[in-house]
Amino acid sequence: MKNFLHGKQKCAEDRVHTPRSFAFIAMRKKNSGPARFQPKVLVIWGILIFSIILAWTMISPAKPAMQREEWTIGQVLEAAQKGLLRSGEIQAIPSRGLQWYRISGKTNGSDGSGNRPVNFTAQGRLTDGRFNDIMASVKFKEKPGNSFFTDLMLGIIPFLVIFTVLYFFLFRQIRSTGRSAMSFGKSRARLQIVGEKKVTFADVAGCDEAKEEVAEIVDFLKNPKKYNDIGGRIPKGCLMVGPPGTGKTLLAKAVSGEAGVPFFSISGSDFVEMFVGVGAARVRDLFEQGRKNAPCIIFIDEIDAVGRQRGAGLGGGNDEREQTLNSILVEMDGFDGREGVILMAATNRPDILDSALLRPGRFDRQVIIDLPDLYGRQEILQIHGKKVKLAKCVDLSVFAKNTPGFSGADLENLINEGALLAARCDKKEVQRLDLESAREKVCYGRERKRLLDDQDKRITAYHEAGHAIVQASVDDGLLPVHKVTIIPRGRSLGSTMFMPSKDILNKTKQSALNEICCAMGGRIAEDLTFSEISSGASSDIKQATKLARRMVCDWGMSSLGTIAFGENQDHIFLGRDITRNQNYSERTAQLIDSEVESIIRGEYKRANGILENHRSELEIVAAALLEHETIDGVHVYEVLKHGRIISPVPYVKVLPTVGDKEFEPLSTAGAVESNSREQLTPMP
Repeated sequence: MKNFLHGKQKCAEDRVHTPRSFAFIAMRKKNSGPARFQPKVLVIWGILIFSIILAWTMISPAKPAMQREEWTIGQVLEAAQKGLLRSGEIQAIPSRGLQWYRISGKTNGSDGSGNRPVNFTAQGRLTDGRFNDIMASVKFKEKPGNSFFTDLMLGIIPFLVIFTVLYFFLFRQIRSTGRSAMSFGKSRARLQIVGEKKVTFADVAGCDEAKEEVAEIVDFLKNPKKYNDIGGRIPKGCLMVGPPGTGKTLLAKAVSGEAGVPFFSISGSDFVEMFVGVGAARVRDLFEQGRKNAPCIIFIDEIDAVGRQRGAGLGGGNDEREQTLNSILVEMDGFDGREGVILMAATNRPDILDSALLRPGRFDRQVIIDLPDLYGRQEILQIHGKKVKLAKCVDLSVFAKNTPGFSGADLENLINEGALLAARCDKKEVQRLDLESAREKVCYGRERKRLLDDQDKRITAYHEAGHAIVQASVDDGLLPVHKVTIIPRGRSLGSTMFMPSKDILNKTKQSALNEICCAMGGRIAEDLTFSEISSGASSDIKQATKLARRMVCDWGMSSLGTIAFGENQDHIFLGRDITRNQNYSERTAQLIDSEVESIIRGEYKRANGILENHRSELEIVAAALLEHETIDGVHVYEVLKHGRIISPVPYVKVLPTVGDKEFEPLSTAGAVESNSREQLTPMP
């Protein structure tokens, strides 16, 4: 069976498909007039012609400055006897007959008549005596005679050189242009042959439900007779939907690897060209190749590039994308599902796809691939952890717990960044601290040894201490404080990091209020300590305002009741929430603003009361940050419970101060959420 499939694939690769697009006909009509060269081509041709003329001039004998005269053999003998010849050349001409010579020379003008020296040429028959007389009078240079073959080659070679140059620079260019025109309608799908490095279900983790959905497709490709005998029809299309990096393309390759069939992969943007009809022709050619290699899988990545809703974009019914989509719809509904051609596609925007593409008979099945849960993240880390040398002390289950919201691509990048950090430090294995540092780098950015004065450090320390004290006071165990630091990362001058105890799928009203209260803690700590506020709380204010508005407008967590105010409208091209439809009155808008203000003021007052009751704890945490620059969450809870830090602080200072020349490295751990004090963006 494998040999049969391989033979069919080889035949399919050797076939030449004729494009069925009108683009080539339109281009022939457009190019039927005289050919137009681009300026760059004209310059190249000019340089080439100039080089040929220059070479020809250098090879050919230079034309003398004086006029050349035609003499007879008698005149040459007479001048030779009088001693008037200065120099000359004599050459035999075998093609003209026996003892036939060509003589060229120059007189010395010494006949006393005042005549100038002249150049002369003469042809004729010379006897041996006359030949000896001429050679004796003047030292003539005797040139070998040219044969007929030599004369013929000297006349043909220049034409051969010119023809060869024209062929390689002109005719081949025209032929390649014709071939490229004929290949417009060819599909650009990449074929993965059976037997190459394949991906199986063992390489895919974190989406067990999705693997069960596509397992039926694998079973059908392996045992189609079982479904045909019972009269069942396998789904013609399978659309995989999920956020970026969750493994949609990887799962499609795993289906092909498990089934052992050819796998055609192409991007949705590969169908679109500037010539009308090219995308439709490529679609037809793609499905034609699929039929000839059946059973096989055709995979279209990012299908939303050509599958957007029709009639909502520019160009109307003549839009190239719409014609390509129409061709896809016809091909999906046209080929028989029992042929063994399965169409799979991936997108992260199913809401903008055309409804005709999602109906039964085309994409019959939609497979949801969401972000992995705790066990899924652990399996993904174990798969990627096998590719690097991990130390025995590394427990990947801890990192799986500490990375909620990470996709499969994020986890793979985490392992890779840890390996790079370990290699940078000349380590033989990837240790736990390397992965922790990589996690912080991925989430918050790399540490910056930025020069800060004492005032900036104190403001940042009290700001982050305010966040930590408030969060530790209002936390219900779901989002404990993990680490507090005043080391700049990314755009922030300091961060308060939290470690979720589980995957948070729902947000309660109290947890939302706690987040707003924690966001207000940094600004209040600055006000209580310095009686002055700074711009560092700008990101906290934006976060709190956005969360409070969602509570009022989307989640019904206010006195206005369970009413949704405003609907987000998605732009059909950008695919983003750029507008909000205001379907309420101005009076309702004022009530919404009043509710948002009430929530934020209430939590501001609540956070202010917490920090006033814990002024001494605020001072202790801020002093510890100024001394060590980074402390763990356990130290914050010890200060609230015992009034002092009991556990040792393992961190060393890395922030430079004025006059410092050397910096010490820092080993850190990571988390997934933070409240940070943002630095002020300089004005342009």
